[in-house]
Amino acid sequence: MAEKNGCTTVEEGGFQVVKVQGEVDLSWSQKLRKSILDALGKSQKVAVDLSQVTYIDSSGIAALVEGFQSARGKGQHFSLVSVSQPVIAVLELARLDRVFPIFESLDLAAQS
Repeated sequence: MAEKNGCTTVEEGGFQVVKVQGEVDLSWSQKLRKSILDALGKSQKVAVDLSQVTYIDSSGIAALVEGFQSARGKGQHFSLVSVSQPVIAVLELARLDRVFPIFESLDLAAQS
């Protein structure tokens, strides 16, 4: 990924993996939302790789929650993988670490 903030989607191990990078804030969280929903439209299994995220605000969390709820409503597999420490801190603060399926790697998500 050449851009500082952004997301790309790749197919990996039967998953659509949305790889997110940079600071997720209101200025581009709608792009993240669209990427997640597009990935859910292409595959039963979606993982959001947050290893390169240095900051996430409530709009970014809302995009993740919407993706999770959409997947759950359709019986799809949705998980967060390789979550960076800044994102884990926000998820724990909001107690969303108890809601989202979170895995250290895509391999572990695939085994669930």
